[in-house]
Amino acid sequence: MAKLSIGSWAYAFGPYEDNPVPFDVVVKTLSELGYDGVEIGGFKPHIHPDDYPMKKDRDAVRGLIDYYGLGVSGLAADFWGDPGPGTDEAQEDDAYFKLFKKNLQLCLDLGSKMIRVDTVSPPDEGVPGVDPDVVWNRIASLWHRCAELAQENGVLMTWEFEPGFMYNKPSEIVKMVEDVNHPNFKIMLDSCHAHMVAAVGARQPEPKEILKGGAVEFIEMLKGKIGHVHLIDSDETLHGDETSTHCPFGEGVLDFDEILTAIKESGFDGEWWTIDLCFWPEAWDVTEDAKKFLEPYIEKYG
Repeated sequence: MAKLSIGSWAYAFGPYEDNPVPFDVVVKTLSELGYDGVEIGGFKPHIHPDDYPMKKDRDAVRGLIDYYGLGVSGLAADFWGDPGPGTDEAQEDDAYFKLFKKNLQLCLDLGSKMIRVDTVSPPDEGVPGVDPDVVWNRIASLWHRCAELAQENGVLMTWEFEPGFMYNKPSEIVKMVEDVNHPNFKIMLDSCHAHMVAAVGARQPEPKEILKGGAVEFIEMLKGKIGHVHLIDSDETLHGDETSTHCPFGEGVLDFDEILTAIKESGFDGEWWTIDLCFWPEAWDVTEDAKKFLEPYIEKYG
């Protein structure tokens, strides 16, 4: 049976930036609502590595999570404040790899078996002044090294594609996994992003690449490549013209019977389903409803 978690960043980003829900309150409330775990946003003001530099600090966070009977489904590490993996700056003094190691240590100290990455750079600009083929090869090479290091430490590395970041076409996403070419490098499949990428072609540089079968066809293309799952609905809009709007279940167009069937048939065998309410203005208020919505699907597909 799948375990259910939710991403803590939903209560610290966007509409919650000026009044974030404290991490300890998030953990306590998720426990009271019957969630199995929390996916940790490794961003300020939650659990950023610079704010929890010592192992005793991290042990306290892990102790809090254990006290409330929750597991950790993953770590969404903060790579956004630094140059993306394809940039010149990321190559200098092996800066990106060192940043990955820093976040991997946080991952290990918090008891997480999964770490998330993305390309950081926007899709319309890429990396200015650098040949696109060079950027691609840099990222594939770096992520291969990172995946190897993560594997040595028992942590799965997943890439979350989305409209707001470079490489947001289905064929590009599949090719990147193949070019990274490491068994410990997998896709984080977000149902909302998958729809916006495959059915809408949101923020894709021309020519757009839209699949007739939408997210389901895309998931079929990712057979054997999915390592982690985020679930949320899509109303086919963008948040702030940047990335997918993660609207609550039932307020969008997604057919979760179709999507979860496709995910199951893709070979995904992860233990967690994670709800992602990122940037939703009433995320805290719909946390309980989100769990209730997914419970029958867990019974059916989990």
